[in-house]
Amino acid sequence: MNKNELVSAVAEKAGLTKADAASAVDAVFETVQSALKAGGDVRLAGFGSFTVSRREASKGRNPSTGAEVDIPARNVPKFTAGKGLKDAVNS
Repeated sequence: MNKNELVSAVAEKAGLTKADAASAVDAVFETVQSALKAGGDVRLAGFGSFTVSRREASKGRNPSTGAEVDIPARNVPKFTAGKGLKDAVNS
């Protein structure tokens, strides 16, 4: 499912126009992104948690040349599925 299909599904389930559903979906994505950017997390009971994890600097190798490459430290977003989502997928 891509974003357009998600917007269509939300519009149908919620009885909204596609424009209103697109605004709602965009608002959710922007809110999650800004919360993670600020260093917080987003926990949705029964669905899952979006968090930020710190990945330290490391050394890697260029596969084509074999040369060693420095990989800088960075923050990475993570999603952990909640029990409700896991149960829904496995039933």
